[in-house]
Amino acid sequence: MAISETTRQRLETQGFTGLDVARLAEVESWLRFTPAVCAFLMGVGTALASPAFLWALAAVAAMGAIFPAHPFDLVYNFAVRRLTSTHALPPNGAPRRFACGLAAVWLSATGAVFWADAAVVGYAMGGLLTVMASIVALTHFCIPSLIYGALFGRGRRAPTAALNE
Repeated sequence: MAISETTRQRLETQGFTGLDVARLAEVESWLRFTPAVCAFLMGVGTALASPAFLWALAAVAAMGAIFPAHPFDLVYNFAVRRLTSTHALPPNGAPRRFACGLAAVWLSATGAVFWADAAVVGYAMGGLLTVMASIVALTHFCIPSLIYGALFGRGRRAPTAALNE
């Protein structure tokens, strides 16, 4: 398996550095799993204009910001990878956790906007967040990780033990 230089750089921007290239290539497509599930659920919550749904998803995103593995990474690691015969996803580094934190705040705010009956603003906010998560899922290009790098530098990265087991 091979991985393009562009993809490798985008994953490094998210904090996945120092990984064995062969293992990174093996899980590269699966690093799209969590952003894809998040994008889908963000879209559902936005389409339903459901504050409760969006706030629940904000709680999930907050867990992704606090812990080295997002809850949907755990779904992959403990279920999906058994079916795909691939290795576990690496822990999320600070840039990707920062992105989850921003998503948690944004989802909370979007839920509050829908709760306040400002549906047009809610649809705009939820739609934009869904598009941003979809971009990560499709291309590994993560705007919040770029913001993290601009604010804090590129020095704090994800541990690599999970990929090298």
